[in-house]
Amino acid sequence: MESTIIIEKSVIIIAVFALTMLMAMYSTLAERKIAAWLQDRVGPNRAGKGGILQPLADGLKLFSKEEFLPNTPNKFLFVIGPAISMSMALITSAVIPWGDKLHLFGRDIILQATDIDVAMLFIFGVLSVSVYGIMIGGWASNNKFSLMSAMRAGSQMISYEVAMGLAIIALVMMSGTLSLREIAAQQSGMNWNIFYQPLGFLIFLVCSFAETNRTPFDLAECEAELIGGYHTEYSSMKMGFYLFAEYASMFISSTILAVLYFGAYNYPGMDWAVENWGVNIANVIGMVVLFAKICFFIFFYMWIRWTIPRFRYDQLMNLGWKMLIPLAIVNIVITGAVILLFQ
Repeated sequence: MESTIIIEKSVIIIAVFALTMLMAMYSTLAERKIAAWLQDRVGPNRAGKGGILQPLADGLKLFSKEEFLPNTPNKFLFVIGPAISMSMALITSAVIPWGDKLHLFGRDIILQATDIDVAMLFIFGVLSVSVYGIMIGGWASNNKFSLMSAMRAGSQMISYEVAMGLAIIALVMMSGTLSLREIAAQQSGMNWNIFYQPLGFLIFLVCSFAETNRTPFDLAECEAELIGGYHTEYSSMKMGFYLFAEYASMFISSTILAVLYFGAYNYPGMDWAVENWGVNIANVIGMVVLFAKICFFIFFYMWIRWTIPRFRYDQLMNLGWKMLIPLAIVNIVITGAVILLFQ
């Protein structure tokens, strides 16, 4: 029995990691295609039909580029920085429910690597550690622009984690649990949290842009000022890890948004589908619905990048500390008052 569970969880973990890498890889192609569409261009179209093999060509190019180390006394930290960023981006996916369950081989298989009671705390813990990947890389590069970028990234991510955490507190007050699986289960049908926590969702969405260093909060990379940012001195797959970590984080952030506020794998008529089509078909449709929601948020990230200009750094900090944090506190007070009123 224990060996069966180990095999089952190992398969799920490998599948989730492979899926995250695949989504990160093809998000690079989607980004370039969406940018081309918004700018009335064609975009990549030579590597395979419609550019479908372009991510593979980009990966091969990164693998084949020369690997070099700058003149730095912190060579170990220089190597470990991108590894931390990539690892943290992948580890977050372990607690996400990708579907309800499938009935196979005479037993129910839960479509989640692990279901822990404090999943939200786990995610925030991993997010906090991911800052070190950027900070260590920028510090160990022995480059003033990289160091400035790392300091920007660290202060930005720490600042916006506060507002993001406060937005989640209101959601936890309402749902009464820190487990992502229970939060998803409570949103059956169209009983989605977005209808109860619209302000919390907006705060969480804005903070997710800052946490993933996406435009208009890409002050950490900011090519016009910092010649590439914290990964200026990186080449080959070390730089590739940083780039992949950004797209993997965007995929995971989109998934968390869908799970927390948009019903996860739930959809209207799911109970009817279970009764008439069976658990497996209904839950496979649920997985497809979840990925449709994720793809919408990924498109939204990219749409914003090519639409809204970059913030100044003082505007970035003012928004985080003077607007989002007070709004999140107000949202907590309102949520508490409503809960007290209805109880």
